Amino acid sequence: MKIKKKKLRSHCPVNFGLEAFGDRWSLLVLRDIIFRGKKTYGDFLKSEEKIATNILASRLVQLENEGILKKCTHPGDARKDLYLLTEKGLDLIPLIFELILWSKKYDPCSEAKKIKRLTKLISTDNRRISKKIIEKVRRGEALFPEYLD
Repeated sequence: MKIKKKKLRSHCPVNFGLEAFGDRWSLLVLRDIIFRGKKTYGDFLKSEEKIATNILASRLVQLENEGILKKCTHPGDARKDLYLLTEKGLDLIPLIFELILWSKKYDPCSEAKKIKRLTKLISTDNRRISKKIIEKVRRGEALFPEYLD
């Protein structure tokens, strides 16, 4: 299937990112894959933020069209699809880690305060820890699999 390229509003690097993945629901899907190991539509629906079904379906299509996610058939249940990060999607992990540090700094109730070891590793050397996490997620593992519903 050939993906039609959309026209960007501008070639500003910030705009490019926002048009590709920059809405809250898209980022929460990425979070769920990286940190919680979620991979199916049903998994994403169980997230605490309660994404609407139509919004979730739209974001999964958008992320797939942008080349951030790839969809494949679930090996154990052909009725389900799995959503996995592509290399382009994996490359967003350092950026998501920076969002965690920003949240820790400015949100007094941030859950980032509960993952002190990880935030320290990110603060010390985001690139190095990101490479390790990218390899883990590439293998289909989650950073915090205990969060999977």
